[in-house]
Amino acid sequence: MPIPGQESADLAHAIERASGHRLGLKPEPVAAGGGGGRCLRWPAAPAPLFVKLVPEARAAMLVAEAAGLEELARVGVLRVPAVRGVGTTDGVAFLALEWIALRNGSARAEAALGTGLARLHRCTAARHGWQRDNTLGATSQPNAWHGDWAEFFVTRRLGHQLGLLERAGGHAALVADGRRLCERVATLLEGHRPPPALLHGDLWGGNWAADAADAPVIFDPAVYYGDRETDLAMTRLFGGFGPEFYAAYEREWPLPPGAAGRAALYNLYHVLNHANLFGGGYAAQATSMIGRLLSELR
Repeated sequence: MPIPGQESADLAHAIERASGHRLGLKPEPVAAGGGGGRCLRWPAAPAPLFVKLVPEARAAMLVAEAAGLEELARVGVLRVPAVRGVGTTDGVAFLALEWIALRNGSARAEAALGTGLARLHRCTAARHGWQRDNTLGATSQPNAWHGDWAEFFVTRRLGHQLGLLERAGGHAALVADGRRLCERVATLLEGHRPPPALLHGDLWGGNWAADAADAPVIFDPAVYYGDRETDLAMTRLFGGFGPEFYAAYEREWPLPPGAAGRAALYNLYHVLNHANLFGGGYAAQATSMIGRLLSELR
């Protein structure tokens, strides 16, 4: 990134033009959000901003993130950071969002999140996918519309991740087993015809928190329309959600029979993504998951 530490005057002016906020002089670094880059709390009037910066070559990632946040906000059932501006300048892409002082949520906030997520999932589309491609973390996520969920999940999700692994090299056995599984996904999902629900798409414990009023806030989405069970499955992959969350979701909209069995298939997508992003033990975890899923088909 051309400005690793000192923010340029051109960047400040560009954010001011995009957001309508008057920026202070000294932004403060904060923990990075999804997709990496640099994140800042920038004092401003009438209110401070959360600013995410990436190299200009990755500008489309931030444009898609802004569109995803606006898609979630449009439903109005869960709070998301409001988009204040997005743009590029001086070799840098930026996304300016409403600054929300976040904290760990109480059991009440977890229950509100569960209820709100179920209501979010009630927002549906005619097909699976979305109007634009976006990213899962820093990985490309293709979202071209498709009428069949199993085919969408094979081609736009598992197949895409396996293709990235194959091009990176060194995972021939994993890719081969993964392609065998892809040929049988329709069998694993036989009879399951979920409505295309509006999804957060990357709902792990680090992508939600509570605001000062203890209301849940979701952020860093990878939005698309698909099986609502994928959001619920991911909440169990890395933890961060308590029993109040699940109980509230079930009260609002119970999951159909077989959801627990489909969760491993759906979470394979995220484990493959971590194998692509971080390598290490995630490839071995994906291999183990694929083996278990294939064993169910014997």
